Amino acid sequence: MNCRPHCGACCTAPSITSAIPGMPNGKPAGVPCIQLDEQLLCKIFNHPDRPAVCAGLQPSVEMCGESQVQAMVYLTRLEVETAPR
Repeated sequence: MNCRPHCGACCTAPSITSAIPGMPNGKPAGVPCIQLDEQLLCKIFNHPDRPAVCAGLQPSVEMCGESQVQAMVYLTRLEVETAPR
């Protein structure tokens, strides 16, 4: 499955604790990654500087749903359920 243009949910909803080019401290949940382009696609998708957590997150019907809203709901719930307590 390919990423849906104009979505960017997987680059917004989750927190990322490793460095991202332009975001050396990672990013908090709910904050769009600085590496999103105008179509909300990852500018460093195949680049070696892409965080491993991002490379491991592959688009799927379950995760992406049928819209950006569905993807944000799914990924936000996943972020909450996996957050350290």
